[in-house]
Amino acid sequence: MNIYKKQTISETFSVYFDRRMIKILLLGAISGFPWVIIGSSLSLWLKEDGLSRSAVGWAGLIFTVYAFNYLWAPIIDRVRIPWLTNKIGHRRGWIVLMQSIILISLICWSFINPTANLALVISIGLIIAIASATQDITVDALRIEQIGENEGQSMQAGAAMAVVGWWTGYKLGGVIALNSADFFQNAGIQNYWQVTFLILGVVIIACNIGLMFINEPRSIDKSNSHRLADKMIEDKLGSSNWLIKIVAWITGTVIGPITSFFKKNGFNIALAILGFVFLFKIGEAFLGRMSVIFYKEIGFTKSDIALYSKGLGWVTTVIFTLLGGLFAIRSGVVKAMFVSGILMALTNLLFSLLAWSGKSELLFAIVVIFDDIAAAFATVAFVAFISMLVDRSYTATQYALLASIGTAGRTTLAASSGALVDWLNGDWGIFFIITAVMVIPSLIFLYLIRNKLNLND
Repeated sequence: MNIYKKQTISETFSVYFDRRMIKILLLGAISGFPWVIIGSSLSLWLKEDGLSRSAVGWAGLIFTVYAFNYLWAPIIDRVRIPWLTNKIGHRRGWIVLMQSIILISLICWSFINPTANLALVISIGLIIAIASATQDITVDALRIEQIGENEGQSMQAGAAMAVVGWWTGYKLGGVIALNSADFFQNAGIQNYWQVTFLILGVVIIACNIGLMFINEPRSIDKSNSHRLADKMIEDKLGSSNWLIKIVAWITGTVIGPITSFFKKNGFNIALAILGFVFLFKIGEAFLGRMSVIFYKEIGFTKSDIALYSKGLGWVTTVIFTLLGGLFAIRSGVVKAMFVSGILMALTNLLFSLLAWSGKSELLFAIVVIFDDIAAAFATVAFVAFISMLVDRSYTATQYALLASIGTAGRTTLAASSGALVDWLNGDWGIFFIITAVMVIPSLIFLYLIRNKLNLND
């Protein structure tokens, strides 16, 4: 840490000029784009088709699959996709397969009327969510494997670039979705959202083309580690027939990453880490789930939302994510997380001010800017934090476990966000105050373990 503090700002910033950072940026964009599809786009599609706030909020339960993708992450680490793995690599093969499923799902959505087939719409949304969550496992693993295990500074810079990429995919994807829907609606096309989904499908194809420019590092040590773990289990079982080999493979695949995590950190600290990860972004998730609905209800159009929330928000996010990466490098990732947690709470209070003041484009722009500053700092610190905790022998599984636990708090609990607004009789101001308070428990967890974390910071 002291070495980083002796560097000048320009020396610290130079880490972003590493060619690997561009690859990580693209991986982040590939990961962030599907959230536009099952987030903002699906929410507005259902709302404009006549569904209530509560119904839109509960439809967001499809995001819950992100909280459980660690269950099949061990398979992603070890199972090879026929033909694709040999042609383009293990990680990229999985990503292309999942992108293809998302593309097919968008085409199916373009033929469906949600009023008459709501269950089918949600089912396809669930398929997109599962494919996206599965894709994220591999994207995160490929991103981490671009950086050496002992390159702590590059890992934090990579986390910043991954966040910039994620928000680029999410924000610019939102600009494309909202402006396309607005254009087709004004052109008199009745099923304007269905046509918009075809446009989003073109973006998916572009993401697959870009993926081919990212090299996939080959790791012999990882395969050797897996084989040694399997052999150790076989030896303990005292036999080596085909049935024992299958049992050893399954046990090593599922149990190995979990025991490695607890062994590295110690049982009590590991539990505290999991508690912090679960709680950190709950308030942000409650706000994010209802933000588009809130903007619409106080009078902003889809084009307004695209301009301020997506376009302006993307520029702000890019700038402050890079600055957040520098802050994390120079001050340490734990301190960065404390600062970003407090910023998230304070900026949520600005939404209360917007709710009570009514429609104001100037205040809307200010709120979006400060919200994106807080989100940028929080996300880059969070990604760097969990990236530094993983064992490279189980990159996909351990990162997926930590990330999905964080997502669990943001999806399972935040699904009730619309119901909470309804329970408050549409009092958005009080709702945003409640979301600000939600960050406090996570900061208490972080404070208790701050000096006991095993990070290469």
